[in-house]
Amino acid sequence: MNGGPDHLIIAPILIPFFAGALMLLYEDRRRRAKFFISLAATVALLFVAIELLNRSKGNELSGGNDIGFYLLGDWASPFGIVLVIDRLSAMMLVLSSLVAIPALVYSAAGWNRQGQHFHSMFMFLLMGLNGAFLTGDLFNLFVFFEVLLAASYGMLLHGGGQLRVRAGLHYIAVNLTASLLFLLGVAIIYGVTGTLNMAQLSKLVPLMAQENRPLFHAGAALMGLAFLIKAGIWPVSFWLPLAYQAGAAPVAALFAIMTKVGIYVLLRLSMLMFGTAAGISSGFGAEVLIAGGMATVVFGFVGVLASQGLGRMAAHLVLVSSGTLLAVNGLALAGGGAALLAGGLFYMLNSTLATSALFLLIEPMSREEGGIAAMLALTADAYGLDEREEDSQPEVGLAIPGTLTVLGLTFGACLLVLAGLPPMAGFIGKVAILRGVLATDAVSPAVGWAFVALLLLAGLATLIGLVRIGIQTFWAGDGIVPRVLALEIAPALALTALMLVLTIKADDVLRYMRATAEALHAPAIYADGALGAPRAVDAEPEEEE
Repeated sequence: MNGGPDHLIIAPILIPFFAGALMLLYEDRRRRAKFFISLAATVALLFVAIELLNRSKGNELSGGNDIGFYLLGDWASPFGIVLVIDRLSAMMLVLSSLVAIPALVYSAAGWNRQGQHFHSMFMFLLMGLNGAFLTGDLFNLFVFFEVLLAASYGMLLHGGGQLRVRAGLHYIAVNLTASLLFLLGVAIIYGVTGTLNMAQLSKLVPLMAQENRPLFHAGAALMGLAFLIKAGIWPVSFWLPLAYQAGAAPVAALFAIMTKVGIYVLLRLSMLMFGTAAGISSGFGAEVLIAGGMATVVFGFVGVLASQGLGRMAAHLVLVSSGTLLAVNGLALAGGGAALLAGGLFYMLNSTLATSALFLLIEPMSREEGGIAAMLALTADAYGLDEREEDSQPEVGLAIPGTLTVLGLTFGACLLVLAGLPPMAGFIGKVAILRGVLATDAVSPAVGWAFVALLLLAGLATLIGLVRIGIQTFWAGDGIVPRVLALEIAPALALTALMLVLTIKADDVLRYMRATAEALHAPAIYADGALGAPRAVDAEPEEEE
């Protein structure tokens, strides 16, 4: 893969860009055409992501860790813009597509009719996500970060209403602050090193002059704080529960992957710049990640126990997932080993799919009367929508038989995954994390056992909170069977099926995660692959005269 430029790498950015721009030319009332354009683009993204994942596996000669690249404008790295694909970024591309397709299908049940340009914003959000996963330099990471944030502002406010406006204003203010911190950190890093290329930074940090190192650490800390805010770390996680609860169901389901952008960037940059090969900067920020992650887990599971509704509980479960992954990142940065990080990556897959499915189950489980009319009535009461808009929406789709059974089984699968109970793959992920923590001597036994205790308590709190919601919904109800449309339950069923596949194929997936973790612990693989990317002109054989 690293023998020449791979033009498929830019497709995850171009596909949603052109799809979103094309739909801006359509009138808003042509929602059916917009939906099929969006669906075709998202399915195409999934196939492209799967192909890139297969290519990133490499071969035996490359050690199973192949690096692909694309030089925009054919400018040589590190001077030009470079897109890089490896195991981690390919996995994140697949995960974002797997979450996006069910959320998009669910929106066709009526949520996409609550405002304008829903599908275009959906595509631009995917463009920003994919660009953040692929970019190889910090400046373009900032650009794609702003693209996905701009689209998320519109999607969170989609449908209007007092609660969404209030949550949206908080969300915008917090993320603008994070963007400012990000920009300041990037400026300081460029002033110290003279480059923003991630691969080149990985090479420069060990050789940096001692007098420049404190300023470089300050810039990295400011930039890291921006992504810690995006990941929802305590105590700057106050915005997340309200924002995720206020968003429409498909928006909240897609936002389940948004916090993972912060996790991804922190993992990528920390292992590149502050890994074991970083000299005296090795392990910088590990203590903050461990302590902040553990505090976030505590805040999250306390919020789960205190929540009375499924929406707020699901938002706090996102915080539990983020806190766990932040702590795992810190432990891995401190020398925790590849096995621990592999367990964390496997846990991330399962928790993201489960929380996304849970957001899609909120409205069907809380419905007392069926149909789109009930959905829009509930939305109007909660968010203050216009009654004329509510009355004008036709009911579409087909009701499914055995509604409570299907809802109950899907909800039960999410419960098992998030609580970390067998036989679902969430149990396997947590066991892998626990084994990695107990096997490492990189941190003190007190810290390791404290993290183990928190992980077990978080699972217990999740079990108690979700079981309480399940009893109230399925056992203590008034006996009225809700009418749920196939478009509403099929996405959650698809996500549940994916979790079952991860359970059945857990050994294969864990093997992939282990190779990914080992590649992250060897930053030279990424740095040499990105910096060694030849220009297309240089790669072409010269014509014989």
